[in-house]
Amino acid sequence: MQTLHVKRGDLVGVIAGRERGKRGKVLRVLTDKGRVVIEHVNMLKKHQRPTQKLRQGGIIEREGPLALSNVLPICGRCDKPSRTGVKMLADGRKSRVCKRCGESIDKG
Repeated sequence: MQTLHVKRGDLVGVIAGRERGKRGKVLRVLTDKGRVVIEHVNMLKKHQRPTQKLRQGGIIEREGPLALSNVLPICGRCDKPSRTGVKMLADGRKSRVCKRCGESIDKG
């Protein structure tokens, strides 16, 4: 299995496609499809008819998935989307680090 450069809850920037330049928090990572769902990015309109579960029909807006290759995590220090590397910590854990400045991207 491939290790991914983004995780749920990360702040990411879109670097390619129609949504280029937008930022948002990762809601879901679809590892099997290689896609990611980002808050308020790539909004889709779904025409929903009324059902037993959803009494009120209408047009529902929701986030659509983007390709993983089109997003990069945003570094806290640089405040720009940047590629990541992996650094081993003293206690043996791995941490993602910014390739621009060396700052750790992981919160913990």
